[in-house]
Amino acid sequence: MGQSKIEVFRRLLGDEDVAQDANHAFEGHYAAAVRTGQVAPLPGAVPVMTTLRAAAVKVCLLTGFSPATRDALIDALDWRPLIDLALSPADAGRGRPWPDLPLTALLRLGGGAVSELAVIGDTPSDVESGLRAGAGIVAGVLTGSTTREEFTRAGAPHILDTVAALPGLLGPS
Repeated sequence: MGQSKIEVFRRLLGDEDVAQDANHAFEGHYAAAVRTGQVAPLPGAVPVMTTLRAAAVKVCLLTGFSPATRDALIDALDWRPLIDLALSPADAGRGRPWPDLPLTALLRLGGGAVSELAVIGDTPSDVESGLRAGAGIVAGVLTGSTTREEFTRAGAPHILDTVAALPGLLGPS
């Protein structure tokens, strides 16, 4: 869904204690999957991040996961050298579909204008967040469960088949 996991549980379950319990169970199961090597990068993700960093493009990963889960995942994939920043809703105020995550990334990475911001994600919430932030480039990526039609309905100006197409969308550096 691309949204803060605790917010999803709150909306689905309607009771704060039950939502917290569900979120805690989710975090525990996901952490176990990370620890046992059940996570892998999307095809093309590492070369894209490497290409962007080589072109002096700042890379920030935005996620609906808690900071602890986010950091465990980044460490398990050995992505720290490939990124400049990683943010969760706890770091920015609100999660997707609000603009807080991309705008916080822009500010923390020293961007000069929202037109310099590119927001790419695999959910309609990612697209909505980027559009609300006023990002210069907003794209949906068809690597998750979201269809081309769903991205079109969400207003995605760009739809990429894979994350490997991202450097071409950003143009020459």
